[in-house]
Amino acid sequence: MQPQKSNTPTLELCRQEGKPTQLFPALGGLWQFYCVRAEYQKGREIGEQLLTLAQTVQDPALLLVAHDALGQTFHWLGEFVLAREYYQQSIARYDPQQHRSLAFLLGGEDPGVACRSFAASTLWFLGYLDQALPRQREALTLAHELSHPFSLAVALGAAAVLHQLRREGHLARERAEALITLSTEQGILFWGAIGTIQCGWARAEQGQIEEGITQIRQGLIAYQATGAELWRPYFLALLAEAYGKVGQAEEGLTALAEALTVADKTGERFYEAELYRLKGELTLQSNSQSPESPTREAEECFLKAIDIARGQSAKSLELRAVMSLSRLWQPQGKREEARQMLAEIYGWFTEGFDTADLKDAKALLDELCEG
Repeated sequence: MQPQKSNTPTLELCRQEGKPTQLFPALGGLWQFYCVRAEYQKGREIGEQLLTLAQTVQDPALLLVAHDALGQTFHWLGEFVLAREYYQQSIARYDPQQHRSLAFLLGGEDPGVACRSFAASTLWFLGYLDQALPRQREALTLAHELSHPFSLAVALGAAAVLHQLRREGHLARERAEALITLSTEQGILFWGAIGTIQCGWARAEQGQIEEGITQIRQGLIAYQATGAELWRPYFLALLAEAYGKVGQAEEGLTALAEALTVADKTGERFYEAELYRLKGELTLQSNSQSPESPTREAEECFLKAIDIARGQSAKSLELRAVMSLSRLWQPQGKREEARQMLAEIYGWFTEGFDTADLKDAKALLDELCEG
């Protein structure tokens, strides 16, 4: 996906002509325009029109693309269960030999690569941490086989995001650096900026914090220059997290305030729970000299993060928020409440026990049980 101008005149002409095969790519371009600009409700409406049109003509290829579009849209809106259902429909319909020509219909990326790439992070949010990895590997393998640079950029970018979510700094940096190289060679500014942001996060995660912050900020400037608004709250959260690593809590809170403002304006909800969790963590960090009021504010942030995550079935983000709340409650005489809440969400998981989040949760749970 990359920013492009609206093709509304083309859309109106196709509607007048009444040719579904011409109307579909026009709608696809319009869907892309609205979503890259983070106008998600309009993107959802166009996505539903794509599906209706595909169902009307009963074209398997168009159905594949329409389901991919709605999967992406619902993911950004934080409706992960619906997103997964649409991705599954898209993946089931895809045949690489038959559908190589579909890249032009939806943002210039092969739909088989796109639906697998973005389905991987949806699975992570839903708590299926191990199932996410083979989906991402499939996307990368397919992109290499197709020898389609833009589709490979999508796969590399989505892989960097997945490894960032899994807190795997080395792998996230590896994918991000490959994305930067490819984007530079091919002139893909949109994905090049994303690669720069992801690489900056990975560097901070690996201990090169100041360098990482600088790179994230550079990536954000380059990203803004493309005109894109998609994912900006998520990227600002990565910056805030990096600021927190060097004790620059106020700078991190400023980034989060911007992220929450953008999320409220656009309706981008997929990282909203983490925005509030990070706000709680940085609030505690920034007010260490006067603990009472900041503690209450942080608790409210953690509880709000938990509530949002539960509403979205975002088990991975719920786990993180519960861990933050449990650490806050532990010295406050609420150890048992913390243990029960953490045990419940940790007990839900059936996979991903070698990931950083679940290792941290197990260690914290053991500590709470010992007390």
